[in-house]
Amino acid sequence: MTRSPAAPLRRPGVGAGERRACRRPYAVKAMNLPWLDPGEPFPEASEAWGSSKPAPGLLAAGGALDVDSLRRAYSAGIFPWFSEGQPILWWSTDPRMVLYTREFKLHRSMRKTLARFVADPRCELRIDTHFSEVIHACSMSERPGQSGTWIVPQMVQAYEAFHRAGYAHSVETWIEGRLAGGLYCVGIGQAVFGESMFTRVADASKIALAGLTAFCRHHGIGMIDCQQNTQHLASLGAREIARADFVAQVSQCARKPPPRWRFDPVYWNSLLPPNPPA
Repeated sequence: MTRSPAAPLRRPGVGAGERRACRRPYAVKAMNLPWLDPGEPFPEASEAWGSSKPAPGLLAAGGALDVDSLRRAYSAGIFPWFSEGQPILWWSTDPRMVLYTREFKLHRSMRKTLARFVADPRCELRIDTHFSEVIHACSMSERPGQSGTWIVPQMVQAYEAFHRAGYAHSVETWIEGRLAGGLYCVGIGQAVFGESMFTRVADASKIALAGLTAFCRHHGIGMIDCQQNTQHLASLGAREIARADFVAQVSQCARKPPPRWRFDPVYWNSLLPPNPPA
């Protein structure tokens, strides 16, 4: 999902000057960035800053991270990202990196690793059994080239509430009764948005991503949002699409009935077809 298996989905960068400027509402307004009151409607995603601006994809600041705001944001192709000491910042990048689940590339070495995992009774893929542990592990994972985390305590609390409301989910790789790695994502109807992952054992986060892909394939979910382009994502089959196309697809998928967020081992068959009988 990212540059490395343990990294978060890559977030748009904001320089030090913009970070300082975004700390106060009046400074945000001086930058011609909309300041939202809690509950206020979001601007259209198409109004986000373009490539000539200091932070392409930045849409608005302020608002709240309550369940309703997050649901409305994701349904419109918008997501929050900010650092400690900043107000809430809302983004919608263009182009958008997505993984069409039928285009997921399971390379030979990972296919062998996954086959061993699936065949081992000590290994299990679970969904939503330890969400809090997963998001905290993601927030504490060291990120190459990053001095901090965007999963600040305010974000953790907001997504834990989003999970309790049925919109945020954890996909967990368990080995010998221990949580070895995983990821968390957002699901609005049949629109799925990847957020962050972590690993404690080699390839555990990759197995979680494969599990999410298998789950989505089984339930007819065709796209997982990955937000921004990285070499790692591209190697797995993800590609960029125009934001307008992304928003249109999300709007359609978000209105569909959600799947039951539980994992059945039969879902692996979409990635590892069973051998035909001799």
